Amino acid sequence: MALNSYFSQGTQSERDLYEDLVIEQIKIYGQDLKYLPRTLVNRDELFGEDVSSKFEDAYTVEMYIANVEGFEGDGDLYSKFGIRVTDQATFIVSRKRWTEEVDDNADLIREGRPNEGDLIYFPLTKKLFEIKFVEYKKPFYQLKNPYGAFVYELRCELFEYSDEQLNTGDTEIDDLESKFSTTITLTLAEGGTNDFTEGEIIVGSTSNTEATVKSWDSTNRKLYVYDRTGTFAAEVITGQDSNASWTIGSYNTLNNTNSAWDQNDYYETEADSIIDWSETNPFGEFGNLGVSK
Repeated sequence: MALNSYFSQGTQSERDLYEDLVIEQIKIYGQDLKYLPRTLVNRDELFGEDVSSKFEDAYTVEMYIANVEGFEGDGDLYSKFGIRVTDQATFIVSRKRWTEEVDDNADLIREGRPNEGDLIYFPLTKKLFEIKFVEYKKPFYQLKNPYGAFVYELRCELFEYSDEQLNTGDTEIDDLESKFSTTITLTLAEGGTNDFTEGEIIVGSTSNTEATVKSWDSTNRKLYVYDRTGTFAAEVITGQDSNASWTIGSYNTLNNTNSAWDQNDYYETEADSIIDWSETNPFGEFGNLGVSK
């Protein structure tokens, strides 16, 4: 039996009215959050990931927080690697408003919709959440909406930072990189000129390695840097803003001074007392000859 022809089943004007009401409700009950698109730097085609990806923009758009009783997820888990926080949150954003504020202005990995892997910054908690799944068909085809729903439901999990670059121009977000990224200490030789400034880029004279200055201890000639592009040598480093020029005395890439739980240096020292890593095949009988047994 055919549908009743005297009742509309969802005209464009009805859909437009409904969408405007949805936007108004989110503007009343939601909050201004920031959407950070992910930029791929060196994609691994085998594993389908990019461990060196970066985030260079932050777009403000209003979203409704669906969690009314607090964050979801498994809570705080204590494991042999320490405490892992698994907070999850669901954010609802108008499809139309997301297109206007983000899609029309950003370069996305996949255009036309929010991308899994992009980040949401929640200013109230000062936390970054990573989009794990985008639901775009709830509520399900209301008023015969050809796109499924008038909103995107972004199911997110607390972002586990792993040295990604944050250069969005938003100081509150970008400071998270300085706070959590792997930081090493350069011990400089005497005789340098000028003082380094926080946040400037330094460049090695022979290796052309770049890094960002986190802080400078002029008394002890220790320079703390992060976001390195390579490996420094015993060379002169120059600050691009301060014109400071000093020679590197020593540094240790295994010692992350930003973390009290970093044990890379300890593992390296202990491993050296067990295995001679200079051998081509330390586990074989003819290791020094490079011949497998």
